[in-house]
Amino acid sequence: MPKSSGTIEGPLSWRAALLTLAILSVSYGSPLLAVVGLRDMQAALHTDRSVLSLASALVWIGNGAGGVPMGWLADRIGIRRTVMLGAVMMAAGLALSSLGTVWALLVGHGLFIGFLGNGAIYAPLIVYVSRWFDRRRGTAIALISSGQYIAGMIWPSLIGYGIARYGWQTAMLAYGGVVLALILPMLALLRPAPEPVVTSGVQAGLLARGRVLGMAPNVTMGLICLAGFLCCVPMALPASHLVAFCGDIGIADGAAMVSVLTACAFLSRQFWGAFADRFGGLRTVMAGSAFQMLAIGAFMLTRNEAGLFAVSAAFGLGFSGIIPAYSVAIRDLYPSKEASWRIPTVLFTAMSGMAFGSWYAGLLVDLFGSYQPAFASGVVFNLANLIVVLFLISYPMRRGGASLTVVARWIILARRWSTLRPRL
Repeated sequence: MPKSSGTIEGPLSWRAALLTLAILSVSYGSPLLAVVGLRDMQAALHTDRSVLSLASALVWIGNGAGGVPMGWLADRIGIRRTVMLGAVMMAAGLALSSLGTVWALLVGHGLFIGFLGNGAIYAPLIVYVSRWFDRRRGTAIALISSGQYIAGMIWPSLIGYGIARYGWQTAMLAYGGVVLALILPMLALLRPAPEPVVTSGVQAGLLARGRVLGMAPNVTMGLICLAGFLCCVPMALPASHLVAFCGDIGIADGAAMVSVLTACAFLSRQFWGAFADRFGGLRTVMAGSAFQMLAIGAFMLTRNEAGLFAVSAAFGLGFSGIIPAYSVAIRDLYPSKEASWRIPTVLFTAMSGMAFGSWYAGLLVDLFGSYQPAFASGVVFNLANLIVVLFLISYPMRRGGASLTVVARWIILARRWSTLRPRL
């Protein structure tokens, strides 16, 4: 039975969050092998860059698509077994990708590293941690999502060294061993999530009326998914192509630039988490997306090394809070029992945007021989995202949803007063 009062947060909540952060810091190193080794792999496989970009794209698609059934599976067999499956499949995908053929690379990345690997790790762990928090959920989700950026700080330089010294195929095999050696022992520490606290906040009022943000619940969900896709198309450009972009214009420190970007993303993500706790998930998406659009535009105008380091840092500061904010928005608007499929569905559409953006940028480079058209199209996609998010935020006000929010706030204040009155 759900708890009827108090809070579920405590020391065990933060222990679960930090453990999840450590797991994601390892699992998100796997896709970086294809990013750091893109030029070496292109030379070895004698293929177009768009084909190799497809490998990164398939990781994102697989990650998002796999999260939906794996979220369902985690509710039935437990989070430990689900994450164990993901770690084993990820190692198998790296081994398959190291065979040195295009088909092995695509299947290894899309099916094993993406769908069965990170698909069984990322979304189920996001849902898992969201159930440990009810007051500082935004801060917690932002923290664990920073595992991607910790991976970006730690692994690119090590992977680059391994590729330069031993070759990209050996580096992939070695990282598969790292995944198993680091993730599997941590699974023994994962505990089942607590029962949710029953509240009578905005969620209950909205669901009782069959509306979310003034619309049918699944219509609102569809618009949130569309927004996620649109903002992740430009997000994928630096994430998948920054090293190659730097190499094309004669800058050798592309891997270090990725580390700077991800370090700034990690630091700012904690700010965005607190921002989401105060202002809500959708407003956090809007603010981060606006910042991201400015940074993507700046990539079009910068060619010197110092300038690109500065723009990369600015991009990391801006975009880092967007994806966790979508998960916060879903938990703000929908009940906990629906999180195991709603959060992975939103993440799937967002990662589909990452996949499309990664592949599309590679295609534009093959067609035009430059990253300028890719960055320009990224600005357009980002602007479309801002339009959708602004509609979601403003629509309830035009439909009378603002009055519902005011009533809900008065209900929350009344409940807090009733709990304090016996102490006075």
